[in-house]
Amino acid sequence: MARRDTPPTTPPRPAAAVAASPIPDSGITLQAEPGHLIRRAHQLAVSTFHDSHGRQITPVQYAILRALQDTPGIDQVTLADKVALDTSTTADIATRLESKGWIVRELLPRRQRALHLTPEGEAVLADMLPRVVPMYRQLLAPLAPAEQAEFLRLLRKFVLLNEPAAPEQNSGKPEA
Repeated sequence: MARRDTPPTTPPRPAAAVAASPIPDSGITLQAEPGHLIRRAHQLAVSTFHDSHGRQITPVQYAILRALQDTPGIDQVTLADKVALDTSTTADIATRLESKGWIVRELLPRRQRALHLTPEGEAVLADMLPRVVPMYRQLLAPLAPAEQAEFLRLLRKFVLLNEPAAPEQNSGKPEA
């Protein structure tokens, strides 16, 4: 996932894809607008998250805890990339999680910070994880199993295709 410090660039789409769009040139109703539908889907996901886990933790805080569980000691900038947040938002959330006692931030050279879960943060995740799969099953339950798989496939594709291109790494070697 990419940080959102700069506006994302939309990859060019083939003219045929634009011409075949189900979005009319005018007269689209609010309930048919993709942005509105994505926002409503997000509202449903957040509501289901809070119904399952309460309000002591937000979905974004959960994502950060999960990323730290997967990659202990990750620096804040890399963490921001991993959870698709800008660096200042990630720093603010890390500060809140540290004040709750769920993470520790260790100062590294060049003002970077390495983040680690505390035993309390690990306990919070251990309490939540058994409810994660049932929560997502509940969220997707209105769809048939084949529709759930297709919905998730399309969500992954949508996110992947709308990610800004990763900057090319310069190896320092002259091009051949």
